[in-house]
Amino acid sequence: MNILVTINANYLKPLQVMLKSMFINNPQEEFYVYLIHSSLKEEELTALDQFISDHNHQLRAVTISDDYFKDAPILMHYTKEMYYRLLACKVLPPDLDRVLYLDPDIIVINELKTLYQLDLADYLYAAAYHKRVPIREINKIRLNAYEMEEYYNSGVLLMNLQLQRELIDEQEIFDFVDKYKNRLIMPDQDVLNSLYAKRIKTISEIKYNYDTRYYIYYRLMSKGEVDMDYVINNTSILHFCGKKKPWHKNYRGVFHALYKHYEKLTFRS
Repeated sequence: MNILVTINANYLKPLQVMLKSMFINNPQEEFYVYLIHSSLKEEELTALDQFISDHNHQLRAVTISDDYFKDAPILMHYTKEMYYRLLACKVLPPDLDRVLYLDPDIIVINELKTLYQLDLADYLYAAAYHKRVPIREINKIRLNAYEMEEYYNSGVLLMNLQLQRELIDEQEIFDFVDKYKNRLIMPDQDVLNSLYAKRIKTISEIKYNYDTRYYIYYRLMSKGEVDMDYVINNTSILHFCGKKKPWHKNYRGVFHALYKHYEKLTFRS
């Protein structure tokens, strides 16, 4: 299974926690972890490679120029590296036909095979959107994207690399960032939705991109069905969206203890 991540050094530890959770809960899978970066040091890559190989999986690092997106806006906890996933089809090996992108602020608590094998047909991506209508409408107005039916979260993206190589023009991406750089609040996510929303296949947010900030919301909207038991047994991906992260001191969140459990498994001596 091909996994894609795009990070700088600040996210190396959260990345290892994400990978550890994925390895533990997908024991039958063989993972090839593709890392697109522009600034990691050789010793950092060596340590990450050792961590992954110790779990019997493989790291395949792809270094790109630091000039890419050098003038693109980055806000709050977002980094320039977040844009790199938009270039995946251009910089990953040409024989790779699909890859599953995962943000480092994720833990994987159940199987990924069903998602990875999803039929993408004529879609460029598969992704989830979070069903909060006011947010969607604000983003449509902000980006002049009046034909955009949903606003997808880019933290989990199943990518149809073969079709992307045919249809995605990297210059169009650069031009969009330059044109709207004063409006981009959710960096790469704004680009993804504005340019490609109509070619994104919808997947379940509850199963594959569960926003951990909204446990109460999900439970209420499902009339109690999506409770803690449901999530633990059915959700594959927990996403710690937002500025506050579970590796920060004073974090308060429903799934904090679960994250700390995988963190302990990752870094115990």
